[in-house]
Amino acid sequence: MTAARPLPTVVAEPGLPTEVMVYEVGPRDGLQNEPVTVPVEVKLELVARLVAAGLRVVEVTSFVRPEWVPQLADADELVSRLPTLHGDGVRHPVLVPNLRGLDRAMALGVREVAVFGSATESFARRNLNRSVAESLEMFRPLVARANDAGVPVRAYLSMCFGDPWEGEVPVAQVVDVGRRLLDLGCHQLCLGDTIGVGTPGHVSALLGELDAAGVPVDRIGVHFHDTYGQALANTLAALRSGVTTVDSSAGGLGGCPYARSATGNLATEDLVWMLDGLGIRTGVDLEALVATSTWLAARLGRPSPSRVVRALAREVHGGSEEQGDR
Repeated sequence: MTAARPLPTVVAEPGLPTEVMVYEVGPRDGLQNEPVTVPVEVKLELVARLVAAGLRVVEVTSFVRPEWVPQLADADELVSRLPTLHGDGVRHPVLVPNLRGLDRAMALGVREVAVFGSATESFARRNLNRSVAESLEMFRPLVARANDAGVPVRAYLSMCFGDPWEGEVPVAQVVDVGRRLLDLGCHQLCLGDTIGVGTPGHVSALLGELDAAGVPVDRIGVHFHDTYGQALANTLAALRSGVTTVDSSAGGLGGCPYARSATGNLATEDLVWMLDGLGIRTGVDLEALVATSTWLAARLGRPSPSRVVRALAREVHGGSEEQGDR
């Protein structure tokens, strides 16, 4: 008799959202810090597999200068070859650092972009070579041009819970910069725990202060890193505050090339396992997603850091998570 494949027991928690948008960042944030160049064909297959697994938002790349992030130097080719750029209800946002990046993206038909701001001066200087105020002024014409073209702009806000150079980041400081990004015309504010030091109480406090400052929760997304094992706990705190958009990376890949203490993102599989157990709809096929991350791990030459991938890959393949179809 074959043992049943493990699935989480569904026990809903009152007051949580009934549906969550899983905002997949693996092809961009997950791969950007890989030391060995990943071929564009592998990236295209990764995106296709993620879409086939039911993910409706897959951020695919960043239009930065190649010397900044060499792994994403193929952005133009990748986007030009995406088969689902305009159809099937799938969204493929890209990150753009400036007007030039926006123009490149829109020339290729991109219909949704993101900018990457910082809540702290130290990281703004290291990542954008500008102060926080100067970076906001740089984004102003970019957001205006995108909105005029009907292209919504998401605002990532990094270092919301701590900064490796400045230490603690005051909640009021994060609220102030976040409000200013939304005032530019960004349609969504994504709160980033770039170095993974946040804890659930901190998450709840920040979301409460944003609400008090007039930022509705339906305009907020969260982006947690799992450096200290807090990403799922922080996500649950965000869900209890009403957040319905959660960033994650297939297989738990990712980090930030400008902050060495920023390790892997929240794994999409770990997130979906928790949401499935809470009875929250995502539309994601967990088994197909695990197979995708197993396949990708084989191409990267190392196992996935996701606990769910490791556990379910053993069930599916009877051995290591590196045993995907090659």
